[in-house]
Amino acid sequence: MRTLEEARADLDRRGKTIRQFAREIGVSDRIVYELLRGRFKGRRGQAHKAAVLLGIKDGVVE
Repeated sequence: MRTLEEARADLDRRGKTIRQFAREIGVSDRIVYELLRGRFKGRRGQAHKAAVLLGIKDGVVE
C-alpha cells in the first residue's frame, strides 16, 4: 500500500492529473481529491474503487 504522498507522486510520474485519473476509472474527481487529502477513507462505492486503484487501500474492485 502507498501513502497519500506516494499516490500523488505516482500520478505526477505518469503525467496524469487527478481529473484525468478520475475520468479513466469512472469516478467523480471530487472523490479522488478528497481521498488524496485524507478526508475520505474509501470504505464503499466509488471511493473504495478509487482508493484501491490509487494503491492507498488494500481491496478488490469488481
